[in-house]
Amino acid sequence: MTATGTAMSTRMGTATIAPTSTLGTTILERIGNTPLVRMEKLTEHLPGIHIFGKAEWTNPGGSVKDRAASSIVLDAQRRGFLQNGQALLDATSGNTGIAYAMLGAALGFPVTLCMPSNVSEERKRYLGAYGANVIWTNPADGSDGAIRKAREMIASEPEKYYYADQYGNDENWKAHYRTTGNEIWEQTEGQVTHFVAALGTSGTFMGTTRRLKELNPNIKCISMQPDSPFNGLEGLKHMATAIVPKIYDPNLADQNIEMATERAYVMAKSLGRTQGLLVGVSAAAATAAALQVGEAEATQGREAVIVTILCDGADKYMSERFWRED
Repeated sequence: MTATGTAMSTRMGTATIAPTSTLGTTILERIGNTPLVRMEKLTEHLPGIHIFGKAEWTNPGGSVKDRAASSIVLDAQRRGFLQNGQALLDATSGNTGIAYAMLGAALGFPVTLCMPSNVSEERKRYLGAYGANVIWTNPADGSDGAIRKAREMIASEPEKYYYADQYGNDENWKAHYRTTGNEIWEQTEGQVTHFVAALGTSGTFMGTTRRLKELNPNIKCISMQPDSPFNGLEGLKHMATAIVPKIYDPNLADQNIEMATERAYVMAKSLGRTQGLLVGVSAAAATAAALQVGEAEATQGREAVIVTILCDGADKYMSERFWRED
């Protein structure tokens, strides 16, 4: 009996398998190529409008942030960082931190994260399970407080850490330029007309938009952000009042939608109960924005193929109270 990529022989009732690198996949090889999910029930009342979501929870770390984190880590290692016990340091609201922690465990480097202490309990447990060192910051300061703390730490001990700086590292948006944009184009067979994504670091929107615009300049790219600085859209930034990421270009979006937290909560519950999709709050907010775009196109009598990013699943948010509220 022969298995693909292996040589197997049997003797005395035992089997010997010649090891080969073609068997299985590594953590890094599992990142990307996520499914495109049709959300048909969202648009039953909108003839000619189709909304699709990139199911980013199928990445090994459970979110779209695996893409940027792996790109940042591999670039750092190519340049000689994260060796001889040097730790990766960054500020995060959760998903990028989980991706870093997963990669640190898999590739053998320590990870220190600065994070607001009010992130969901599930996120804290993921980080603990991967063995990350977490510096908790004041929840009232949000992700900006975590950024300031990380900057203080790298300034005081520059040799101890590699500061990944996801908010200013071009490898963040380049990961999506290289992968996400091309995947959307291929999965829609070039029929995508609109792209919608939430703004946190802004890397997903920046990189995907740049690539899609190269492939077809007529594709409309719409960014979404919270409608106020005090919101429940974990991981997203209200750009007018936040520390603006260095990689963010406000001129790249064809349109920006501001999203209320309550609308995202309603959409999250609706997707679970009508589509069988349990997604995170920011993914639900992006879906609500995509539906808003679809309704506007339908009003004008136009057809549309709208793709949004379902940045993670609901597993890191199930302790949130809104799931139990009617």
